Amino acid sequence: MLKLHTRLHALTPSLSSSLRLGPTTDSASPILRAALSSLGSLTRRSRSSDLVGHRAFFCSDSDSSGDGSDRVVHVDSKAVESEGEEAESKSSSAIVPTNPRPEDYLTVLALPLPHRPLFPGFYMPIYVKDPKLLAALQESRKRQAPYAGAFLVKDEPGTDPSSVSGSESEKNIYDFKGKELLNRLHEVGTLAQISSIQGDQVVLIGHRRLQITEMVSEEPLTVKVDHLKDKPYNKDDDVIKATSFEVISTLRDVLKTSSLWRDHVQTYTQHIGDFNFPRLADFGAAISGANKLQCQQVLEELDVYKRLKLTLELVKKEMEISKIQESIAKAIEEKISGEQRRYLLNEQLKAIKKELGLETDDKTALSAKFRERLEPNRDHIPPHVLQVIEEELTKLQLLEASSSEFNVTRNYLDWLTALPWGNYSDENFDVLHAQQILDEDHYGLADVKERILEFIAVGKLRGTSQGKIICLSGPPGVGKTSIGRSIARALNRKFFRFSVGGLSDVAEIKGHRRTYIGAMPGKMVQCLKNVGTANPLVLIDEVDKLGRGHAGDPASAMLELLDPEQNANFLDHYLDVPIDLSKVLFVCTANVVENIPSPLLDRMEVIAIAGYITDEKMHIARDYLEKSTREACGIKPEEVEVTDAALLGLIESYCREAGVRNLQKHIEKIYRKLSNLLDKEHQMNLQLLKLRLLNLRKL
Repeated sequence: MLKLHTRLHALTPSLSSSLRLGPTTDSASPILRAALSSLGSLTRRSRSSDLVGHRAFFCSDSDSSGDGSDRVVHVDSKAVESEGEEAESKSSSAIVPTNPRPEDYLTVLALPLPHRPLFPGFYMPIYVKDPKLLAALQESRKRQAPYAGAFLVKDEPGTDPSSVSGSESEKNIYDFKGKELLNRLHEVGTLAQISSIQGDQVVLIGHRRLQITEMVSEEPLTVKVDHLKDKPYNKDDDVIKATSFEVISTLRDVLKTSSLWRDHVQTYTQHIGDFNFPRLADFGAAISGANKLQCQQVLEELDVYKRLKLTLELVKKEMEISKIQESIAKAIEEKISGEQRRYLLNEQLKAIKKELGLETDDKTALSAKFRERLEPNRDHIPPHVLQVIEEELTKLQLLEASSSEFNVTRNYLDWLTALPWGNYSDENFDVLHAQQILDEDHYGLADVKERILEFIAVGKLRGTSQGKIICLSGPPGVGKTSIGRSIARALNRKFFRFSVGGLSDVAEIKGHRRTYIGAMPGKMVQCLKNVGTANPLVLIDEVDKLGRGHAGDPASAMLELLDPEQNANFLDHYLDVPIDLSKVLFVCTANVVENIPSPLLDRMEVIAIAGYITDEKMHIARDYLEKSTREACGIKPEEVEVTDAALLGLIESYCREAGVRNLQKHIEKIYRKLSNLLDKEHQMNLQLLKLRLLNLRKL
């Protein structure tokens, strides 16, 4: 589309208001004239209203007449209007009869054309950024010599012409001066009449072909030129006639498929007069979508037959492009019409169901919401689950919104569609990365870290970290929960924690039946919905404190959840469809391993975490606890200094337990006291400052 827009911009306004043709000659064949008339009849409409006040201007060409004189033909379809309007139309006319004649100009200013060459008989607006060149053009127009040479700029070696934007090309042109600019110009160009100059926009009209012979001056670039003429040809040659007829036939085919050229050819054929073969070749190449090098090749060709052949190739390519455009437009139109038809039928179906009381707008919105959730993971959802979802969606459409069953079905569909079916996060089995994370989060625990790294290394070799249930055992405050969080960060898994301490209801693990009021799925289903992936790391805290009540044995229910041989088809009572939990990594924590039921402990791999010695507590307090507590209290490092002796006295006298939780509490207590003292000191300093200000005012 950019190329087509550039072509239209370059041809406007020549093809929208007037066309430059050669003057009346006898070189055109009557058969060719008849063929061109039939070409115009394809797009001809009633012209009685279009010709009112219309004027066409035709410029001369070196191939059009033998005498070489300029001829200006005015076609008026309306009576001459007032003298002021006539004067204004003459002043805006593109062709200004000049003396001497165009072929007398052997030295011209060189105008660089960045986009396309200018063909004889066509307009082209260009923007001249060089102030000296623009002043020279204005001066030559004032001297009644409004002619210049328009030459296409060569591309830089090794560059693709289609990849360089117009702004970049124009910027590069005016960076060159003199011989550098001359070397960048094609030798063959067009003698261009300067029709008008408005600001830095110059409108050119092509007359005849030129060839640069030598440079006269450098700034602005002025060159000597030779006027080129077409090689003699036989107008009655059958091959030339056949080629020209094929060009016209192809143009007619393009008109049938593409409306883009229609206005150009309408205007051209309306004022065609007599025609000739060279102009036909120029016309086809000028309005084609070929690149500038192909157009320059047509411009440089002086053999009429070869020029027609080149033009025929260009219009044939344009025909193929038009066919592709037509097929694309047809496919898009069919798709849009199909979607519109489907939309109308759906709207009619909704209206009919609404009249029958089978559907409301709320149910339609709910169904659309659930189906939208399913689309991203539809290919990963098991077939039996998809079947259940489709049945429930159909059931939802038939239920009344006020019924209790409607709310049960809606909540059930909400849970089913919210689960991350087949959505997994990418695991990271980099052992060095895991060691770095463990060292950042924890100090000491060398044997525990080594066991975890071994676990990750085995997972890297197997390609998965499933099959083991890790149980971290140790006294309170030694960092069992934080180690589980570090493992999740090292493996790049989502982290979810829930505590089963004192849990006595099996429904918390296996879910409630949907028939109960306020029924909810179990903890694992809630976990999958919250994390959004099917392979999180789930930390089951305080597994040694499972309770036993009238609602069943939670420890026995945990067996199906944790057993790697069974959890691939874990059945939640609420969902009532199997869920694959084999990709979930379970990490349990316990204070006393002996309190864990034996069948459950048999499925776990215990990693014992002993307490910290004094030296380890010192490092933890200095590097972790003291720093985080100071930041939480808003105290700056330069305001308070806690010595090693103070921390050692605190650890040995007040915090002798195995963990560091009590140590953290005492450090927080110290910083709270310090915050209070700093606040009081700050208030006292403010009062002293106020007193000093009052004393100064009294003085």
